[in-house]
Amino acid sequence: MAALKRATIYFDPDLHTALRVKAAATDQSLSDLVNDAVRLRLQEDADDLSAFDSREHEPSLAFEDVLKDLRRRGKL
Repeated sequence: MAALKRATIYFDPDLHTALRVKAAATDQSLSDLVNDAVRLRLQEDADDLSAFDSREHEPSLAFEDVLKDLRRRGKL
């Protein structure tokens, strides 16, 4: 495992309390909770970028045309 790096993070007091309660309830450290949350957020961003890349050759649709089609089909 790579050496851990130290950082100073300032939390909103209510968020800090919620994290401490969650850490105690799950028998995890605050650092583990924050690392997991950041890792999840970064993975979501990577997944979004991958989805954009995989669809780059799909045709673009004008928003107005999509709305017209939805209305025509009774979906709006």
